[in-house]
Amino acid sequence: MKLCHENRMLRNTAHFWYNSNIQWGRVTLMTDDVLALKQKAADIAVEYVQPGMILGLGSGSTATLAVRRIGERLRAGLLHDILGVPCSNLTRQEALQAGIPLTTLEEHPVIDLTIDGADEVDPVLNLIKGGGGALLQEKIVAQATRREIIIVDESKLSAMLGTQWAVPVEVIPFGWGPQAAFLRSLGAQVTLRMNKDGSIYKTDQGNLILDCNFGPIADTEALAGRMKTRTGVVEHGLFLGLTSEVIVAGQNGFRHLTRK
Repeated sequence: MKLCHENRMLRNTAHFWYNSNIQWGRVTLMTDDVLALKQKAADIAVEYVQPGMILGLGSGSTATLAVRRIGERLRAGLLHDILGVPCSNLTRQEALQAGIPLTTLEEHPVIDLTIDGADEVDPVLNLIKGGGGALLQEKIVAQATRREIIIVDESKLSAMLGTQWAVPVEVIPFGWGPQAAFLRSLGAQVTLRMNKDGSIYKTDQGNLILDCNFGPIADTEALAGRMKTRTGVVEHGLFLGLTSEVIVAGQNGFRHLTRK
């Protein structure tokens, strides 16, 4: 695998951003500068959208910015004849508000381009996703996609997955306790995801999320494989080998990383 770096203007300040802004999957500070970086990354990715495409519409704050920008380009007549496949119910609502026509994977099983965000990105473009809870549909869409562009600000870069973000694991509600025990046996500190009002968080499919802090993960393939052997584990937030490109926006420019 070779990573191509287009525009080396961006300095690697990932660890500074992570340590000041994020603590195991929970954003504690969102400055105007970070929001501007997210918008910059979204704008760059949307330039790759062409008329006639089937688009995967990712979930999360950065992907939402891309959805809104696509809607603006549609209204301005700069795009036409596109169809979107949303990765979550929230994304579906955003897309409809933006005026993006929607379709399904049953109608269009191959997606031309997906624009999505990520919680953590390693040097070979593997990801942790699922901070927003839509990891199952995001991974289904990613697997059906010819070209997956991930858009992030520089805070999401990490030398090793798990260094700055816990791995979300989606499990069915029945018997989630033993699933938590199983994940702890793999070395994780496990937290059941809750809503702000104290109720248990549920995914669009009615499942639960266990946020699993493994620390830096030396062998992501092995960990992913072990988690998927467990009945009751629906999906995990390790996205391995699915990303075509990552657009990283920073204070001093952007980098376009590609998988070869």
